[in-house]
Amino acid sequence: MKIRFLFKSFEATNLKKISTELQNLCLELGCTVSGTVALPVRIKKYCVLRSPHIDKDSREAFELRIHKHFLDISIENSAMLDKLLSIEVPAGILCSLQVLS
Repeated sequence: MKIRFLFKSFEATNLKKISTELQNLCLELGCTVSGTVALPVRIKKYCVLRSPHIDKDSREAFELRIHKHFLDISIENSAMLDKLLSIEVPAGILCSLQVLS
């Protein structure tokens, strides 16, 4: 059975940390891992008026950078899956799981 873990975060360092932690756990369990793949960074830009009444030229710009990584893991039995799902993900990281086949 193949499983895909998708991680999203505002900080790239946390994503690297959790992906290497998950890879090391998979190597201990004997699962086959097809490396961590970094997807393109999505940048959302916002422009806010400082003063809505007079100065329309006075603005502030903000941006959100969303980093994404995914990891494909193939496992043989459900005991390995239980151990993989028991890993704790730090705060600030969104983790989604998808069963491929």
